Amino acid sequence: METGLRTLHLIGTAGIGGGFLWGADPSQWMPFLWLTVVSGAAMAALQVWGNGIWLIQIRGLAVFAKLILLAVMALAGTRADLFILVIVISGIVSHAPANLRYFSPLFMRRIEHL
Repeated sequence: METGLRTLHLIGTAGIGGGFLWGADPSQWMPFLWLTVVSGAAMAALQVWGNGIWLIQIRGLAVFAKLILLAVMALAGTRADLFILVIVISGIVSHAPANLRYFSPLFMRRIEHL
């Protein structure tokens, strides 16, 4: 299930990026935005349901940082630099070594369970 959600999330992000970065009318890429939001929310819910520690690990905190950036974009207008920063955060955190992804600033060490 998680692999399917990740795939849908990537499709949505590609659709948003293509439309947003090339100046397409928002009505053309809005379905991709909803696909990204719904699949992202579902992935986050699965992580929290499986082990709530995700909320205080770098991998969960990165999601919150991306949501803040997207909220800024919603309020300040779509900005390519913030959109690209969201993608950069995603790429770095998702491909980082486990010691970084599972690191908790609250405990100042890698932590996988409470």
